[in-house]
Amino acid sequence: MRSAMYDVLASIAKTEFGDVVTGWEYVYRKAATPLKLWLTIRDGSFVDIWLSPDKERYAYHWEQRAARGLIHRHDNAPDRPEVVTFPKHFHDGQEDNVRVSSIPDDAELAVREFLSFVRSSLERSSG
Repeated sequence: MRSAMYDVLASIAKTEFGDVVTGWEYVYRKAATPLKLWLTIRDGSFVDIWLSPDKERYAYHWEQRAARGLIHRHDNAPDRPEVVTFPKHFHDGQEDNVRVSSIPDDAELAVREFLSFVRSSLERSSG
């Protein structure tokens, strides 16, 4: 079942964000079911998307530390009770720079919002 959801998210990434996403693959552990979806971004950075089996927990993570020293991640790990959107929160540039998160709970809407953020961030940095 998780594989089917990752298939849908990969399709959204490829068809709607092909100007930003240059490749994708599933990341596996020992099981045949993918652990996460990994997207290559046109600037050499990557996005990884993790959903718990019940799709209640998630992380949408843009890793840019190698190129720009940045990370951006929406997740709902219950580790930031001080954020008013708890357990949802957004790591904005650094692990310890935590803000509110309004990312949708629906994975398809969330990946669209997150990849739109990636796209607009790339446009700002190249302009």
